[in-house]
This record gives sequence, structure tokens and C-alpha cells, in this order.
Amino acid sequence: MPYPVTLIPGDGIGPEVSSAARRAVDATGVKIEWDTVELNSDTILKTGQSLPQHVIDSLERTRVGLKGPVTTPIGGGFASVNVALRKRLDLFANVRPVRSLPGVVTRFQDVKIDMVIFRENTEDLYSGLEHEVVRDVVTSLKVITRVASIRIAEYAFGFASMVGRKKVTAIHKANIMKLADGLFLRCCREVAAQHPDIEYKELIVDNASMQLVMRPETFDVLLLPNLYGDIVSDLAAGLVGGLGVVPGANMGENHGHCESDGDDVVVRDDAASLEGARCRGSAAERGREGVRRADALDPGRRRNREHERVHRRGDCRDEVVKTGG
Repeated sequence: MPYPVTLIPGDGIGPEVSSAARRAVDATGVKIEWDTVELNSDTILKTGQSLPQHVIDSLERTRVGLKGPVTTPIGGGFASVNVALRKRLDLFANVRPVRSLPGVVTRFQDVKIDMVIFRENTEDLYSGLEHEVVRDVVTSLKVITRVASIRIAEYAFGFASMVGRKKVTAIHKANIMKLADGLFLRCCREVAAQHPDIEYKELIVDNASMQLVMRPETFDVLLLPNLYGDIVSDLAAGLVGGLGVVPGANMGENHGHCESDGDDVVVRDDAASLEGARCRGSAAERGREGVRRADALDPGRRRNREHERVHRRGDCRDEVVKTGG
């Protein structure tokens, strides 16, 4: 029996990379019943919703989705579809494996880079709690909670323990934000104490950024609050060739979706919603130029929730490289 999957092509480069990824999935031999639904800037403006009801209905029915990028307006306009999905499905962990790939020419191609970044996905400055106190004076609240910090730390250390990773580095700015980032660090230390077999380190975010550029091969698992995680994960992607060659998975307790960044995807076998591009939008101006790196949208891994085992599907990457040019 084929697996039902919601396919959201998106806009801009979305239809092209989604089509390439779909061919790669089909090439694995896994039987998929694709349910294609429209979700793009025109649809959102027409319905007035970042997640229109027909999209939600499809995801509820299939419990698995593959999504291409959807344009996100900057400095106004409708809310991010990616953020709306994370909130709707409580996808608290953004997971991004970053590794050197054969055949990809980069400034660091002579360095073996292999790290996994865990970013808390639900709070911090991304809570969206902003207020204009008086004209031209705006405040934005940074929210850090024990619940969210413990949850992401347990997820990162659990992953490291499961796959045999040796070191977890928590990244922070607690020298300045002593209460907010201080709470995050206390939670990380608490969870680290439960995993004495895994080395635990802490780095201030600006120093960590420098070390990533100078010594990327020394990093293993990185653990960060939301904003730092967003920035550092893109920085790390640049070390190995850019957002086009790294994956991204937003995971929750019962749902998950994957983002267009690389050759691996993590999918829960009970429920998943795979999300497309992480490029702050759809690169709409490049939508018809031809996409050479559609491998970022390729599901190359499947996590079995019951047994917590990771299976590679290297043939997906090969097929994407062929179809992407």
C-alpha cells in the first residue's frame, strides 16, 4: 500500500526543487501517493491565512508532507509559513546535520566537517512579542523557559547518545543576558550531568562563530537557543557549500517536517510534515533560472521512532544530483 504524502510545491524555485526531490523519492522504490496542494504567496493573500484550511486538512489526513519554499515578506506582510507550521505542530527542535560532501567545492574542502546543530524552535526572540512603546521606540521580548530549554537539551543529548557522538557544545551570551541565557545554560548543564559519557562544553556565541570559521572540524553537536541557532546554522551551512547542500528537520513529539538544506531528512514514522526551503523565502527571482542543488530537499534519512535507528538512503542523493544537473 502506498504511503500518502502531502506535496506543497510552493513558489519561486519551489516547484522546481520539489519536482526534483519528488523524482529522487520515487527513485528509491518507496511507493508514495502524492497529494499536491497549493500554498504560495498568491494563495495566502487570497485566503488571508499563512496556513489555509485545505493545507491543514491534507496534512492531517496524510500526516506526512514535502514542502517547497514559500516567499516570506520582509518587514511586513503575511506571517512566515515555516513559523506557522512550527507553532501549529509544536515542532520544538530544529536539527541540521552539516558535513563535507564529496564533489562540492568550498573554501574548506580540505577539512573534514561533520557536526549536527540543535536549535530550540519555539521561543526566544522568535516569540514575536513586540511593542512600540512610543513612536520610533520598539521593544522585543526574549522569552526563555525552563521547559523549552530542558526539552531541546534532552533532545540533543539523546541524539548524541543514540548515534555515538562524543561532544555537545552549548552556545550562549550569558555574559550579557545573565537571566535569559543563564537559564538556558543551567538547563543544559542539568541535562549534561545525566550524560557523563558525553563531553560538555560552553562557548559564547561570538567566539563560537569565530571558532566555527577557524576550526570547524573540532565541533560535534551544537546546542543553541532559537536566534543563535538560526544564525549559526546558516554560518555552518556556508562552510560546506551553502543552504543548497545541507538538510534541516523541525521535530516535535508527534510530528516533524523537513526543510530544504541537504542530503538527509529525519522523519518520524508516526507523523511527519516535511518542509522545504530555508532560504528566508523562495528566491522568486530565480524561479525559472534552473536549480542545480535540489538535493537540499531530498529525504535521505528515515528515523524509526520505535527503535530510534537511523537508516541511510544514499541513492537519493545520487538521483538528486543527476536530476538537478
